[in-house]
Amino acid sequence: MELDKIPIGSCSKEHHNIYQHWFNHADSDAHGRLSKTDATNFFAMSNLSPQHLYQVWAIADSKQQGYLGFQEFILAMQLLSLGQSGQPITQDVLTSDVDLKHLKPPIMEGLDAILAKKKHKQKDADANGSSQLQPSPLSSWFSSMSTKKVPLSSVTSIIDGLKRLYIQKLKPLEVTYRFNDFVSPLLTNSDFDAKPMVMLLGQYSTGKTTFIKHLLKCSYPGAHIGPEPTTDRFVVVMSGPDERRIPGNTAAIQADMPFSGLTTFGTTFLSKFECSQMPHPLLEHITFVDSPGVLSGEKQRTQRAYDFTGVTSWFAAKCDLILLLFDPHKLDISDEFNRVISSLRGHDEKIRVVLNKADQVDTQQLMRVYGALMWSLGKVLNTPEVIRVYIGSFNDKPVNDGVGGSSGNELFEKEQEDLLLDLKDIPKAACDRRINEFVRRARAAKIHAYIIGHLKKEMPAMMGKAKAQQKLIDNLAGEFGKVQREFHLPPGDFPNVEHFREKLRGYNIDKFDKLRPKMIQVVDDMLAHDIPNLLKKFKNPSGGEVTSKWSASSNGTDVACERRRYYSKL
Repeated sequence: MELDKIPIGSCSKEHHNIYQHWFNHADSDAHGRLSKTDATNFFAMSNLSPQHLYQVWAIADSKQQGYLGFQEFILAMQLLSLGQSGQPITQDVLTSDVDLKHLKPPIMEGLDAILAKKKHKQKDADANGSSQLQPSPLSSWFSSMSTKKVPLSSVTSIIDGLKRLYIQKLKPLEVTYRFNDFVSPLLTNSDFDAKPMVMLLGQYSTGKTTFIKHLLKCSYPGAHIGPEPTTDRFVVVMSGPDERRIPGNTAAIQADMPFSGLTTFGTTFLSKFECSQMPHPLLEHITFVDSPGVLSGEKQRTQRAYDFTGVTSWFAAKCDLILLLFDPHKLDISDEFNRVISSLRGHDEKIRVVLNKADQVDTQQLMRVYGALMWSLGKVLNTPEVIRVYIGSFNDKPVNDGVGGSSGNELFEKEQEDLLLDLKDIPKAACDRRINEFVRRARAAKIHAYIIGHLKKEMPAMMGKAKAQQKLIDNLAGEFGKVQREFHLPPGDFPNVEHFREKLRGYNIDKFDKLRPKMIQVVDDMLAHDIPNLLKKFKNPSGGEVTSKWSASSNGTDVACERRRYYSKL
């Protein structure tokens, strides 16, 4: 099974201009995205049944972002046209032989009259010189000069709401207690808007670069494949207008890329980092991170010039999925690989293990290889749960029939299908993962503030500050225990003691701020009220409760009128 290209709205140039005109009209706040309310009001003009309109929204907003971009809007219009022709609107339409690209635009009742009237008013406004472009309030959220609070009613998606909450409620806590120095750099606008990322880790020659090429069905700029360590740098394969390679130092300072936090690893690392851009349908939805092969044997005696484990940990926090690739002939987990896997703790739900090149051994050997791999992973991951291992051969070559036979081929196909389904679900679950990571970050920032506030309180007022600081650092595990008991915090949410101790040595504890309960309360209120309200506001309008209300209203004489009236209340 191949990873099908994730469909996006595409159409002829003539239809594109029509849809652009419609989109600009429907986008009432001119944010470049169609909110739920705007979309539902516009869809009502098609006079399709409520059930059809639910399906259109659910398919077009498959990422569950709570809004439609222009490409998703085109797809929605094509689905409306399909429904008006009497054909069923289901998810299967996207992978069937139906030619959505050449469907005529749907018939929208009364739209032409509205657009003509709007055009007439615009001409009058231009003649009077009163037409001015109003900048979007969202564009200045991450500006250091902006202090004006943006109300929740002005946001047009869950992601925009998270940006607002971060700037107004979480970031002040992080800055006050230097969360960015100890745990994670401050978030930027590009961190919220970045596409979902998939990172591949493994020893050299386990098929990481080949895996990416297999999914893209082509090579990417700068890709090298060989039996020895050929990928000597972290390569982010992402969408771009043309094929080019962007050096690490350049990528790290670009505001539209989420890599500014990598500057903390220094220029030595940035010289071993680059972005590879190319136009590709799949890359419009997923970004891949190809990593250097993890060293083993004598090779790992040569130390890297940068913090390899720290870099993988940084990417792990940003990624939506982490693939650990193994080769049947390279099952040993070296010291460096052990440290890398350990650095992924806290992101266990993202990890998938792939036993690649499985067609290079026969069935009997594969059973032994699988058992040996599970045994090795059990020692490293140190969890009672059995991790899922996918078996396959992810390359463009046909499966070796002489090794596994027909039963082996069937096994590989099913395993590959399961893994590729995981990859397909990434864009759909991207919004949920953003929320999950945001809540996790907020909790980590709270605990960090409690720790810093406690250490500050333990410092003497006058004499013996240096000695007291050293004592606190030496007994840091005990101090963590005091904080955990005092504020009734879960011990599993606390940071690694050794890592925190190493960071703390470079600071004067006496210079830290005292604990400010009001700032903690603001974050607690955000977690308890603001985020749930945000999710409720942008809930996908395809639930059963709304369906029953619309179905009840369809018994009247003027169905379209009732439907529009209900849309206007959403």
